Amino acid sequence: MEISGVISAIVIGIVLGVLGRLVVPGRQRIGILWTILIGIVAAFIGSGIASGLGVADTKGVDWIEWLIQIAVAALGVVAVHKVKLRR
Repeated sequence: MEISGVISAIVIGIVLGVLGRLVVPGRQRIGILWTILIGIVAAFIGSGIASGLGVADTKGVDWIEWLIQIAVAALGVVAVHKVKLRR
């Protein structure tokens, strides 16, 4: 992966992490670094799911891929939040 791809993944991860937190109702007790990491992982997993479904590369904006990535980020936020609550 080239450096531009890594930088893109980080930027998209930040956006996805924040959107994932906004989708989940209530307050999540996780830090900004966890949010960014969840977003980056969600970007990769969501892209893989979208590729598997055949909706990753469309003409224009890939709205379905973004929705999948946001949903994965929201699930990640909920999972990390629940793990942190148990500690």
